[in-house]
Amino acid sequence: MAKGKANVFFCQNCGFESAKWMGQCPGCKEWNTFVEEMIDRSSGSVSAKVKKAVQEVKPLPLSAITSASEERTSTSIKELDRVLGGGIVKGSLVLVGGDPGIGKSTLLLQVCRNLSNKKLSILYVSGEESLQQIKIRAERIGSFGDSLELLCETNLDIIKEVIARRRPQIVIIDSIQTMFNENVGSAPGSVSQVREATAVFMQIAKGMGISVFIVGHVTKEGVVAGPRVLEHMVDTVLYFEGDRHESYRILRGVKNRFGSTNEIGVFEMRNNGLIEVENPSEFMLSGKPIGASGSIVACSMEGTRPILLEIQALICHTNFGNPRRTATGTDYNRVNLLMAVLEKRLGMRLSECDAYVNIAGGIRMNEPAIDLGIVLAIISSKLDKPIDDKTICFGEVGLSGEVRGVSMAEQRVQEAKKLGFERCILPQVCKNGFLHNIEGIELIGVNNVKEAMNAVTYQTE
Repeated sequence: MAKGKANVFFCQNCGFESAKWMGQCPGCKEWNTFVEEMIDRSSGSVSAKVKKAVQEVKPLPLSAITSASEERTSTSIKELDRVLGGGIVKGSLVLVGGDPGIGKSTLLLQVCRNLSNKKLSILYVSGEESLQQIKIRAERIGSFGDSLELLCETNLDIIKEVIARRRPQIVIIDSIQTMFNENVGSAPGSVSQVREATAVFMQIAKGMGISVFIVGHVTKEGVVAGPRVLEHMVDTVLYFEGDRHESYRILRGVKNRFGSTNEIGVFEMRNNGLIEVENPSEFMLSGKPIGASGSIVACSMEGTRPILLEIQALICHTNFGNPRRTATGTDYNRVNLLMAVLEKRLGMRLSECDAYVNIAGGIRMNEPAIDLGIVLAIISSKLDKPIDDKTICFGEVGLSGEVRGVSMAEQRVQEAKKLGFERCILPQVCKNGFLHNIEGIELIGVNNVKEAMNAVTYQTE
């Protein structure tokens, strides 16, 4: 391989390298994702140091490796610990992504506050804010211990030396898009720089046993900016969701090598930082209208937590040739599919109606168990018949109109009973699987959407 600098093309989505620009990436099949960057190619000969290291490396059989329990450190924030799988794992690399102003830096600064009060050594590296700006935010959040140290730096070599010298237990990098390596010719935030910076922090985390948190900016599509390989390299990927103009925030784990990937944490943004919401179902159902058609409560599971949410639907006759369809908080295509099922199996004329489906509270849910809630909300709005306020439902709806079973049905029913609901419409197969009846709540098993419609219309008559 020749020495010196060369121009190569990288795919921004998967990191595929090519000597020339291509319209479609051969790796991920995405279009127009290649960007040109300059890299420094060194000699291809193997050094004597590497040859010596190769001779000393010996593969080990699986039986010779001893397993140890994961060391976890609690952040004293229950919602964050839940998403992380119980706490911070020693030597883990965690990526926190989210929209600007959503509260990523605030959350991590609160983690620094709690851990510094426990006398854990923490290094907060900021590439976007000055020390004075961080101090202002810290004064708003609370009192910090002396074990928290701040560093404003973007040079990877300097940061690496500081970490090696200070040996902190926790490192916060805010943000990964501002870090740069002098040996890489491209600008900070480019594919090469982000990949190189992540590789350096991964070596620090695994080699020194330091837990590293990385803040990542997101694109307009809602994914972390930079190559997709960034999410593959880290141990845990957390996404901060929600409207920055609203007070509630959702922390969702989309990847976790040390715990469940379906857990969520709910926070409320206040003047003094993020406050945990320990019972999200209560705030999701606050303000629910009484006696209004097109509204029903459904139960969704996020990891091990049942969450009750209000599904709203508004069906009205269209005044245009093409009816409007809008879905907020759930999958748009799924709503269209369920409307087609109702038109085919129940004979409802929905093709000439505008349809608006909304999940109240600003949360996004895509679990199949909310299918029955969407269907019943649409039926209620179409017939203009309110559903009893003490009724809850869950179940997956198939293309034949059948209501299919879902997991953890008993936990869903118990959560509904705890919040005062008196009847629950659920798949018949789930009702049959109950070992005993649950007192205090009526269980109505249904096999298809017609039986579900009869169950809710019977209540209103």
